[in-house]
Amino acid sequence: MENERGEIIACEVCENQLEQVKSQVGMSEEEFELLKTPRKSLLVNFPIKLDNGDVRVISALRVQYNDALGPTKGGVRFHESVDFDEVSKLAFLMSLKTSLVGLPYGGAKGAVKINPKNFSRAELERISRAFVREMKEFIGPRKDIPAPDVNTNPQIMAWMMDEYERIFGEKSPGVITGKPVELGGSLGRNKSTAKGAFYVIEKIYQDVRDKSSIKVAIQGFGNAGSNLALMLHNAKFKVVAVSDSRAGVYNPDGLNIPELIEFKNKKMPFSDYAKEGEIITNEDLIKLEVDLLIPAALGDVISEKNADEVKAKRIVEVANGPITPKADLILESKGVEIIPDILANSGGVIVSYFEQVQNLATYYWSEEEVDNKLKDKIISAYERVLEEKASLNAKSFRTASYSLAIKRILEAERLRGNL
Repeated sequence: MENERGEIIACEVCENQLEQVKSQVGMSEEEFELLKTPRKSLLVNFPIKLDNGDVRVISALRVQYNDALGPTKGGVRFHESVDFDEVSKLAFLMSLKTSLVGLPYGGAKGAVKINPKNFSRAELERISRAFVREMKEFIGPRKDIPAPDVNTNPQIMAWMMDEYERIFGEKSPGVITGKPVELGGSLGRNKSTAKGAFYVIEKIYQDVRDKSSIKVAIQGFGNAGSNLALMLHNAKFKVVAVSDSRAGVYNPDGLNIPELIEFKNKKMPFSDYAKEGEIITNEDLIKLEVDLLIPAALGDVISEKNADEVKAKRIVEVANGPITPKADLILESKGVEIIPDILANSGGVIVSYFEQVQNLATYYWSEEEVDNKLKDKIISAYERVLEEKASLNAKSFRTASYSLAIKRILEAERLRGNL
């Protein structure tokens, strides 16, 4: 991608991550050049009339990183601190994720630069519809398919799909995934990210008879974090710490996850929770001595500043990009096993793919069928990563995962004549 001066705009984080695996994967210079920059991006600013009559200009962007394998796919988040670099990094990770798990998609990501808590429901609807009007030529079921992400949900996807259909005058449920079931959404989609991560964790610890001996800390208690906490709790893992954006709760004897979910459903912060355990910070949680640490909130929560203090034996990345490249090297040197985000949290995009398949076929599956297909898809990917790790004699799961994903993308680029 180029700016108005004709200069190529690279994704610095993407370039750094590719540099780490370049030699092990055997990438040539031209392959590296092809993958280090996003293919397309669109930045828009649009006015929105607020409920009180004031007008506010909203910024939004969409990055399509690579489309060699098919139309791009990726979420749209509503967050006030997003920028081009972050969205590019997330689109890059989505490109690798769809490739790794064998989906016919490229990778994209979008963002609207707002704090949704500062807007009414009616204002959020106007913002969602305006975003689609601005992006109408950039997205589409055969171009780029958005989905929910941080601070977006099925209702927002419904507004976006409806606006797209109004613009083009035809029903097009496959333009958006993560929709309400009543509008063509898939059963099982709401818990799919958590369920995919759970299946991977279950596979990793399949030979441990006493699951209560596995101490787990989960940073982030949104949709993925809370659902995964409950699944692990029900499977007898000992979840000793969880946190929201403000604070966490820690009990070395294990937490009552159903009670904590009920507490959070009342819109209460963990800083006000007084029934059991100790109130801790998010930083404290990351440093706990546990068997399994699960970052399930935002990116870059483990950096070179705190990586040395991580005491977990294993990390499963449910958030997108929770570990910086420098921190990754520090953790690897300490022997911490990391299951990367492009594998661990791929359940969401896998079921999004299932949703679009069902939309195109106008035939819908039971939740049990969706779950079974998800488990088969993600465990097959995990097993391929294990084989690649052994084949490369690689130290990390990230290297093996990136290797598989990059090889599939580059083969598609070769077949298209781009290499």
